[in-house]
Amino acid sequence: MTNNALHPVGRNQETGNEFLFGTDGIRGEARNLLKGNLIKEVGYCTHYVLPKKGPILIGQDSRESSGQIVSELSAGLMANGRDVFTIGLCPTPTIPHLIKSIDAAGGLMVSASHNPPKDNGIKIFDSNGEKISSDKQKFLEASLQKRIAFDETLTLGNAYSRNDLLKDYKESLLGTVRIDSLNKIPIVLDLCWGSATACGKEIFTALGAKVICINSQPNGRKINVNCGSTNLSDIKKAVQETNSQMGFAFDGDADRVIAIDKKGRVLDGDHILYLWGSNLQEKAILPKQRLVATMMSNLGFEKAWVKRGGVLERTAVGDKYVHETMLKTQASLGGEQSGHILTKINGLCGDGLLTALQLANMCNEKGIELSDWLDESFTPYPQRLINIPLAPHIKDSFTTKSESFQSIIKKAQLELGNEGRIFIRKSGTESLLRVMIESQDSQLVEEWAHKISKTASEEISKM
Repeated sequence: MTNNALHPVGRNQETGNEFLFGTDGIRGEARNLLKGNLIKEVGYCTHYVLPKKGPILIGQDSRESSGQIVSELSAGLMANGRDVFTIGLCPTPTIPHLIKSIDAAGGLMVSASHNPPKDNGIKIFDSNGEKISSDKQKFLEASLQKRIAFDETLTLGNAYSRNDLLKDYKESLLGTVRIDSLNKIPIVLDLCWGSATACGKEIFTALGAKVICINSQPNGRKINVNCGSTNLSDIKKAVQETNSQMGFAFDGDADRVIAIDKKGRVLDGDHILYLWGSNLQEKAILPKQRLVATMMSNLGFEKAWVKRGGVLERTAVGDKYVHETMLKTQASLGGEQSGHILTKINGLCGDGLLTALQLANMCNEKGIELSDWLDESFTPYPQRLINIPLAPHIKDSFTTKSESFQSIIKKAQLELGNEGRIFIRKSGTESLLRVMIESQDSQLVEEWAHKISKTASEEISKM
């Protein structure tokens, strides 16, 4: 491949597969991603969407397939003359931080984030440490659908193991708070058998916390399995059994975090945004009183924030949409209910470890325990998320073309009125239809969750 213009091309003749970018890069079952030369081709083509000067960084989570994917990405990049720095096991935000720190051309993170162990994926960052643009995604997406002819006349690049660079990322986190800010505070960390195991305990220990870690070793077979930010039973139990003040549960690549107070109560991304935003608001350093969140954020959060005189800007689901809106509106804080928080502290890069540090540090500065601070937060509306499995051939238009599905949604919206919401979307990372129902009336939520789920499943079974 020798033409680097952004244009659509044909279909992958070797595998017959189509791999599209979802809401957060390329993602799917590892065995499918590893068919043929796909991963090597991703590396080879990435050369064309990044500046020609400087190394390209590659990090990974702990999945068993991650090492092979890193090797094939490296091979593809080197085949196109690029030098590669492999960072090894690290949180996803390590890559955008290091891109800016060492002036790299860009970087890739091998991870499927919160997905199960069988999955894997690739997130691609440009020279600014931001996820590549839609145009560049379309180019790569289209390029992967054709047979790529590797130019064997090119001088091969080199690969260097640079796990030593992880130290720079760790120091950047420590630099955001006082070195003794967590002195003797008992804190539980659920490291999810994933990327957070690379430095999570070390960072909190360096700040003086009394750290208790669970799921604390890198294990690609256990990553995200009944643990971490998507399953909080382990950390709730650990926080209460150890009489800790708080706990933080990360996802597989540590760009998300969910907090737990000493009573075992959950602080999701909405609570974190509300409390953090309130703190900035009280200090008069929150631009235009604006927070940015997605359509999934709780209606109770929005109403409480508006009551405080704030503005809540909603976006489509996905941190890239939050990022785009934050840039457009010059907001300094935003994020997702899932615990993916973006702040200007690190250039609007989602970072679970940074978020956890800031939340713990704010409690210390205010002289308040997290449980007492949570009491000052909003009361969320009852909310139910239904995940309905979809076969790959079922398209987004299903929700508008099915008369039965449209009818049940209209009936639900009519009964919920202004004090409730229904939000429907096809997942950008998994083969699922996600339906969210919320209302002040929990009975209505459960009733309509059942009816909508039943209707959707019946309609999908006909396709």
